[in-house]
Amino acid sequence: MSSGLTLLLIVAAAFLAAHVVFDLLARRLLIVSGAEYLFLGILLGPRVSGIISAGVLDGFGPFLVLAIGWMGATIGSHFELARMVRIRGAFFETAFLEAALSLAVISGLMIAVLVLVLGVPPDEAIVPATVLGCIGAASSLSGLGVVARQRLRRPVLRLVAVAGGMDAAVAIVGFGLLLCLAHPLPPGGVRPPTPTEWAVIGVALGTIGGLVFHLFLGGERNPDRLFISLAGALTLASGAAAYVRLSPLLSTMLIGAILVNTTRSRHEIRLVLHRVQGPLYVVLLIFAGAAWEPVGIEAVGPVVAFVLIRPFAKMGSARLAARLARTLSLVGPQWGTALLGQGSLAVAIALNYRTYDNSALSNLVFTAAIASVLLTDLLSARFVRAAAGRPEPGVVPRGTLAETPRAGGR
Repeated sequence: MSSGLTLLLIVAAAFLAAHVVFDLLARRLLIVSGAEYLFLGILLGPRVSGIISAGVLDGFGPFLVLAIGWMGATIGSHFELARMVRIRGAFFETAFLEAALSLAVISGLMIAVLVLVLGVPPDEAIVPATVLGCIGAASSLSGLGVVARQRLRRPVLRLVAVAGGMDAAVAIVGFGLLLCLAHPLPPGGVRPPTPTEWAVIGVALGTIGGLVFHLFLGGERNPDRLFISLAGALTLASGAAAYVRLSPLLSTMLIGAILVNTTRSRHEIRLVLHRVQGPLYVVLLIFAGAAWEPVGIEAVGPVVAFVLIRPFAKMGSARLAARLARTLSLVGPQWGTALLGQGSLAVAIALNYRTYDNSALSNLVFTAAIASVLLTDLLSARFVRAAAGRPEPGVVPRGTLAETPRAGGR
């Protein structure tokens, strides 16, 4: 089967799954997941059936970069300042503390695991452990929209919405800065840019892309023209970031944030981003599953450790953050349960890291991310439901930071 026909069939199946099967499961069974697409990718990949061969995976590398970049822009489009100022500041403080604490705790514990279990030197364990910290900090908001349909209006739901967006921002910024710090040296005798200069380059790619799009098409409202222009802008920004081995997520998140805060067609832009994101995410998850390679028996321990550490780190960090921000009495000590689901952002970060580093440790990170998504995503809506409590009739939540994506994660 040709690579073009393979992609066409996968995209067609993705549209069908995202718009029919997914909505049916989400509304009737409280199942909101992308895990099944990861599993499908594993079955279709070269390690099982071979329908998606290694050559096909290599050939569609640029498409996967665009999918990752589109994800960053969609996340960035949630940060509209005019809407964010209507949310109480204590919620932002709680959300930031939870995300930062989660990243720090998971990273620190995973450094210890890699050093003690695998015997990795501490300086070599910092980067993969911190990537796992970024992955662990990310949370899925896919279950929030399903639970919101049950007419709940509680402070915990508003905080969960804010925390989901903050988790994504902290994970993306942390991962982007990590790539700047650990950037490989260029060949030849040319002076390599410093980590600060790499960070400026990554931010400049997003800032310039957002401003240029705003100048040329800021007032455009036609969905078809916006889609073509957005696809071009995001392809350019994500491709440039990937070419210099930086994170496309960071650059395109800045583009999305700039556009929704500077253009009059912010609603149309957000609508285009969300319409395309579902099928793109499904294809990304399928190809990520196909790209997975089994880890050695010695790496099973760290993978299991990450899967076990993350829930305790998220719930403990959420409780401590609410206590420090004095919102614990408002949202309850178990509100962090709603953040246990992992979305496609975790897979995107792991896949992005694996494309830059093909070592055994990067495959361990990739495997840990896939294992966490497979084990938590199916229950993400139920986690939110457990944290929110029973429905209150006739009331719908308002004022959330992020609108909930429709397909398997962020």
